[in-house]
Amino acid sequence: MSEITTKENNSVQIELLKMGGDLAVSPEYNKMLEHINKNMPLVRRDSENFYKSASQFKNVTLDVTELTTMGSIKHVLAVLDRTRMALEEAYVSLKRKQIELKQKTLEHDNLEEGYDKELLWVDIVEINTQIGNIENSIKGALRKASFFSTQYEALMTKLGKEEITEEDYEINEARHHVMTAMKQALLAARTRGGVIDEGNHIYLFDMGINGAVAQAEIFAYLQMEEEMLQKGKVPTHAMTVQWLEACADKFANCGTEFAELRGFIPLDKKSLIKEASNEND
Repeated sequence: MSEITTKENNSVQIELLKMGGDLAVSPEYNKMLEHINKNMPLVRRDSENFYKSASQFKNVTLDVTELTTMGSIKHVLAVLDRTRMALEEAYVSLKRKQIELKQKTLEHDNLEEGYDKELLWVDIVEINTQIGNIENSIKGALRKASFFSTQYEALMTKLGKEEITEEDYEINEARHHVMTAMKQALLAARTRGGVIDEGNHIYLFDMGINGAVAQAEIFAYLQMEEEMLQKGKVPTHAMTVQWLEACADKFANCGTEFAELRGFIPLDKKSLIKEASNEND
């Protein structure tokens, strides 16, 4: 029967080397188990670096892609909320497993030798393994929550506010969607000879932005980049973001005007939790 080593925190690791005695395998497999077992302590140590869903770099580049500060805060808060719920559920699962372990251990210790006691021992091994896996998930989630808490603080500092309101969020949505629509239209145009694709034309129309005007803006921007390249200069990503900000300044009211044209009230303050506290980003 395989052996287990119990740690102070009740998590265990199965000694893989001992599995050979329980498995009907050829000697070659015992050599493989020996090789694996030799490296397992190092694997366990270094694997702790990766008990999270993604790297910090990926989180702030490929995961949180909103172009406005408010949009990024919304995304970060959503991640923190989901992580909080996952931590709460993992904590409940951990406590449940710890109680089950105590119960099974007590039953095991009070039983006479036999199959029932052996099966309880297997249950104890399984629960200990589950506890170890839950603990690893909790550690990764805690690091993720800490990282996104740092991002929340940084974004609030950039926004220049100590508190955001629902009205702050609603007002920002116009800039967020204009910048997102123009970003997508620009990227589509780069692969289509400078022409915006149909899908993004629909997005722009729904935002109340005239497609011909948006196309002219993109043609002008791409032409400026081409002129820079011909002169040996390198267009920067920051330059593109500045252009998107300028597009937001120009088109921010289009969506509201289009909604009002159709009879809607774009911002209903009586249906908000709290109105804006000061000037919006």
